[in-house]
Amino acid sequence: MTLHRRTLLGGIGISALAVPVARAQSAAFRFGLAMPLTGGQATYGQDQVKAAQWAIEDINNAGGINGKPLAAIVLDTQADAQTGIQAATRLASVEKVPAFVTAWSEVVKAVAPIANDSKVVELSVGANSADIAKLGDYVYTTFPLAAVDITAVARYAATTMDKQRAAVLYINNETGTVAAQIYRDVFTKAGGKVVAYEAYDPKATDWTGTLLKVRMALPDIIHIQGLVADTPQVIAQMRQLGISQPISSYSAIYNPKLIQQLGPAANNVIATSLAPGVDNSPAVKAYVERWTKEVGREPNGLPYTQYLYDAPYLVAAVFKSLDDKKIPITGENFRKEMLAIRTFDLPLTGKLTFADDHTVSKRVYLMRVTDGAWTQLAVVD
Repeated sequence: MTLHRRTLLGGIGISALAVPVARAQSAAFRFGLAMPLTGGQATYGQDQVKAAQWAIEDINNAGGINGKPLAAIVLDTQADAQTGIQAATRLASVEKVPAFVTAWSEVVKAVAPIANDSKVVELSVGANSADIAKLGDYVYTTFPLAAVDITAVARYAATTMDKQRAAVLYINNETGTVAAQIYRDVFTKAGGKVVAYEAYDPKATDWTGTLLKVRMALPDIIHIQGLVADTPQVIAQMRQLGISQPISSYSAIYNPKLIQQLGPAANNVIATSLAPGVDNSPAVKAYVERWTKEVGREPNGLPYTQYLYDAPYLVAAVFKSLDDKKIPITGENFRKEMLAIRTFDLPLTGKLTFADDHTVSKRVYLMRVTDGAWTQLAVVD
């Protein structure tokens, strides 16, 4: 098997930073972490990996797992399906980890057959495609899928905001297509009408034609289902074309970069968040202060980094239970024990319970940019 050299080097470098004790102690409990460290999504993937690193350090500084350290084997996916397959194959076949964490819908779906065939648990932490619930016995998500937050924001627009006409603009890939359908169906069922439903190419850099169709449809609100890299550019071009209606999206755009990139054009943009914020949780407030102190800024994509911080705690809880019972550490046993525990109390995102369909459900926080800052608009249970 061949990995891109920068992919391999990136993984080794991050692993060494995450758990310096791991090389010295072969008894470490190891899991995989396959995230974009390079490429267009790297800004967000790197912050998510940093959050996981902090969690591993905190777990090990508190004594580890029955006195033994937790270690992550970190590999780069570039948020690309083929590169993700290479990374997952190495984790399952070479590193022989019992479980690995990954994200980005395209990658999560692409590597699912490896998880199922190898009987290694794949934990999707941050992808939102509703199809993730149907990927097989060894694929679980700790992050709520689009059916949770997209339903909340679509229903809120039609009922509480009393919007009658919506336009839906979505990226034509795994992230966009299913979530766009959910928004369309929920908004329509709530009494609204979808007057424009437009896809755009993931490689596009100019959306003028599509946006003119949206403008001509005269919507009351526009929902965008894109990626963290392209959505701000789409919004900027939308405002340049005189499209001034309120815009909603999902948690990918809930980060300070959106406001930095758009300036006043970010006002009245609504995003979902699937994790409590600094005003909702003292633990999250301390976590953000840690970022400011150690990194000099808030994390890119705060809710996603919260889920990545919590992921090692979930993994550690399963490892501890297996170790307490003297059960061999295998993917099959990891899955059985994870489902036996089923409910986990996690530091930054709270209680997580795996449903029978491999999904989780969480409270949805609706955030809106007002006067150049994210403020909480509503909380939807």
